[in-house]
Amino acid sequence: MQHWARRLEQEVDGVMRIFGGVQQLREIYKDNRNLFEVQENEPQKLVEKVAGDIESLLDRKVQALKRLADAAENFQKAHRWQDNIKEEDIVYYDAKADAELDDPESEDVERGSKASTLRLDFIEDPNFKNKVNYSYTAVQIPTDIYKGSTVILNELNWTEALENVFMENRRQDPTLLWQVFGSATGVTRYYPATPWRAPKKIDLYDVRRRPWYIQGASSPKDMVIIVDVSGSVSGLTLKLMKTSVCEMLDTLSDDDYVNVASFNEKAQPVSCFTHLVQANVRNKKVFKEAVQGMVAKGTTGYKAGFEYAFDQLQNSNITRANCNKMIMMFTDGGEDRVQDVFEKYNWPNRTVRVFTFSVGQHNYDVTPLQWMACANKGYYFEIPSIGAIRINTQEYLDVLGRPMVLAGKEAKQVQWTNVYEDALGLGLVVTGTLPVFNLTQDGPGEKKNQLILGVMGIDVALNDIKRLTPNYTLGANGYVFAIDLNGYVLLHPNLKPQTTNFREPVTLDFLDAELEDENKEEIRRSMIDGNKGHKQIRTLVKSLDERYIDEVTRNYTWVPIRSTNYSLGLVLPPYSTFYLQANLSDQILQVKYFEFLLPSSFESEGHVFIAPREYCKDLNASDNNTEFLKNFIELMEKVTPDSKQCNNFLLHNLILDTGITQQLVERVWRDQDLNTYSLLAVFAATDGGITRVFPNKAAEDWTENPEPFNASFYRRSLDNHGYVFKPPHQDALLRPLELENDTVGILVSTAVELSLGRRTLRPAVVGVKLDLEAWAEKFKVLASNRTHQDQPQQQCGPNSHCEMDCEVNNEDLLCVLIDDGGFLVLSNQNHQWDQVGRFFSEVDANLMLALYNNSFYTRKESYDYQAACAPQPPGNLGAAPRGVFVPTVADFLNLAWWTSAAAWSLFQQLLYGLIYHSWFQADPAEAEGSPETRESSCVMKQTQYYFGSVNASYNAIIDCGNCSRLFHAQRLTNTNLLFVVAEKPLCSQCEAGRLLQKETHSDGPEQCELVQRPRYRRGPHICFDYNATEDTSDCGRGASFPPSLGVLVSLQLLLLLGLPPRPQPQVLVHASRRL
Repeated sequence: MQHWARRLEQEVDGVMRIFGGVQQLREIYKDNRNLFEVQENEPQKLVEKVAGDIESLLDRKVQALKRLADAAENFQKAHRWQDNIKEEDIVYYDAKADAELDDPESEDVERGSKASTLRLDFIEDPNFKNKVNYSYTAVQIPTDIYKGSTVILNELNWTEALENVFMENRRQDPTLLWQVFGSATGVTRYYPATPWRAPKKIDLYDVRRRPWYIQGASSPKDMVIIVDVSGSVSGLTLKLMKTSVCEMLDTLSDDDYVNVASFNEKAQPVSCFTHLVQANVRNKKVFKEAVQGMVAKGTTGYKAGFEYAFDQLQNSNITRANCNKMIMMFTDGGEDRVQDVFEKYNWPNRTVRVFTFSVGQHNYDVTPLQWMACANKGYYFEIPSIGAIRINTQEYLDVLGRPMVLAGKEAKQVQWTNVYEDALGLGLVVTGTLPVFNLTQDGPGEKKNQLILGVMGIDVALNDIKRLTPNYTLGANGYVFAIDLNGYVLLHPNLKPQTTNFREPVTLDFLDAELEDENKEEIRRSMIDGNKGHKQIRTLVKSLDERYIDEVTRNYTWVPIRSTNYSLGLVLPPYSTFYLQANLSDQILQVKYFEFLLPSSFESEGHVFIAPREYCKDLNASDNNTEFLKNFIELMEKVTPDSKQCNNFLLHNLILDTGITQQLVERVWRDQDLNTYSLLAVFAATDGGITRVFPNKAAEDWTENPEPFNASFYRRSLDNHGYVFKPPHQDALLRPLELENDTVGILVSTAVELSLGRRTLRPAVVGVKLDLEAWAEKFKVLASNRTHQDQPQQQCGPNSHCEMDCEVNNEDLLCVLIDDGGFLVLSNQNHQWDQVGRFFSEVDANLMLALYNNSFYTRKESYDYQAACAPQPPGNLGAAPRGVFVPTVADFLNLAWWTSAAAWSLFQQLLYGLIYHSWFQADPAEAEGSPETRESSCVMKQTQYYFGSVNASYNAIIDCGNCSRLFHAQRLTNTNLLFVVAEKPLCSQCEAGRLLQKETHSDGPEQCELVQRPRYRRGPHICFDYNATEDTSDCGRGASFPPSLGVLVSLQLLLLLGLPPRPQPQVLVHASRRL
């Protein structure tokens, strides 16, 4: 077998030496040494420059933010409240007006809006990916808020003055994107004006629930939610509580920590989390699912609930926010004030705020609930029906904002958010936020107002930040990344969410963006701590097509981005320390090389694919490379490579590589007969963006990415020494390869390493494409006892004195070449030829398992948190809307029930259900998503295999009970291939285990275990949770709304007649919200 292995190695090496042209290409580069310079990537200088550029970019947005916030506070202070203000007095552009006019069932169309709504013209702006109007702002008001209320009209009145400030900001910085003021009343005013992106179903957008608003409106929170599940809480009230808790969770960000517990006589966590956990997307999902399992029974025990909550908040042995501390209690009512608990845990300092929520319609005395909130610097809310949930589960932010307002200028600090999806179609953005405070006083000598007016925000598109980073000078495997204090990536080549949810930020941890190891954990911690650093590590990287794992060397360099919570990193392979920069000052040579890009030269020089890069501003992009090349040639006939509108570095390198690869054709390829060695094609790809495939007809079956930096074979060849085999990709679910017309080939590629003095770099990759069928036959000959193909075969058997081989004895022996990912490359079995490219476990599960168990392969499992999955079909929920209490027949026959609070509450749910049907039926993500959204975000488990520790020839026996199976395996030198010779399986019991490689749907790692070892993070540097001058007297002294028999009868008649009323949505704001 070792003899066969050597023959295979020699054959591959011989072909690559003759046709690959590695040595010849080195000589061509040296012969053209005067046409390029060798530049150095200095990591420390690079990261410091990019960090400085990003800091300058963000600082310009910060200055604009401060101008806006100051102006807003002054405008509101100068504004005079008008009690008698009318809708016709206000003129503004209602961003949802066009969509509402198109909807005959719209509330405003049916009721007839009295406001003077502007009708605007818009122009397409590629910077916003939208149609905009730069002369006006637009206003968005949540669906459940009445536009004609006095509060809203006054808000529209004073915020109109912001329009001129928005425009002046844009004049000073034309690169500004969306400028937004999110008001605490729910009004959003943004610039420039653009129509609102109305979803398919009801628009649930409320600025106060957006990640950027929540982060800017309050400091981080440690929250314990306790839910009364005593026997009196049943039916509709329990459902309202479950929905309320879920809505409350949506007001928390990754800077917050939370736990949820239910209580009756005893308190217990609703989930597997036994302590406060980070309020990230995955933890909140666990809570939301667990809350649905709450069951009402037993008696109310407030003491048990509050003692549990205080114990949670006092646990200092866990990671938490260490800022605002609060308890949120949801109950239907009770008489116990549990004063002894507050005296023990919270008085006299009252460091924990208590918020109480009276849920459902009932006649209980709510005074104890009001007292608990007022005695502990909190607030009391009432949630009588579904319509009150959203507003009352977010109003607590006003209370938390008091210390910020009272702190004044000290609290006026810009914060930068996590990455999230812009609601207006800009794509992935980060937002700088600044709180806006109410500076009014009720009279001379009166206490300072402590209300937050809202949050000012300015968006920065991730693409604008990416433009500040070096692209092609870092090589195919070098890149820049940035993370925040949570360890989430702001920039990273693997940040590619397949689908986004408006309600949640895009939170991809650095350790999930790459393959996690101890070195990267240390780098991540150092970056979060704001340190500088440099470290060379050996690490694992996943191939671009996610089929392979390579062990590589990488240099990590990192610095903090000053004035932000971000840190910037640079990753460089050692071979990317240097790069080529073309110096084509000779215009005659430019023209000569450029002619080799013309299709008329392809027949003699081979087909040229050019990478679709931004060579010039006026170059039209296209996904079709032929069309892109045509656009490029047409532009080059109008401008020169030295034009100011073009990227001279990219253009010169492209033209240089065109000439260099043409010389390879001239010196090597053109005079060779590819058929002699059964080759379908030869090719070369370069850092400059050229992929030349010879002969021209082979380009018809060329499926690799025309951008070398995005081609898996190119990136893997740079990271691996020797020859890298890449069989055609095959999915187990697809039909086998069709071997007709001799077009199925196996790529074999290798990097060209160039040494110029003491500087080493890899500017190109060359290779061949093997004819699969012809090389399968050749493989059998090379793994046989014949010395050459023309020698007659020698028949050998188990009892013969000669050795069996892979050609003659193919009925007894299985001989295969498997690559380093475990994929079949070649086989001596004709029936397996159409399975080339499949994971070998799908071909011979027993043998692949044995190779894995004998350490020829190592397995690596990881999770893709950015995958998109088809939506799950809804379950059979019956005819009733989801989450609505359905009374029994006995209830309907009981007169007492008709006069009860339960009946009144049910009618409210039905009315809201008629108006806001999607609240019950639609998933929130779908309700807020775009009409085109059909997939949802999900987690996929990925499994890859790579070569293990065994590097020598190895023999082993597969024991299968009554029968056994002998196999030999050996790595082929200077390749990524494993040569395996094995006896064919004789008995079915050998088909024991099957290794899986394909991606599978997953719930991800067990969250209950992950929270026991949380990843390192740091919260924001500032915290405003206390101010000695805070006035806590406004603590919510609402009154319950008793049912009216007359109203009940009227509602029932309307329902029976099929004439559902369309009541005006209420503006549920505090009395103190009056401006």
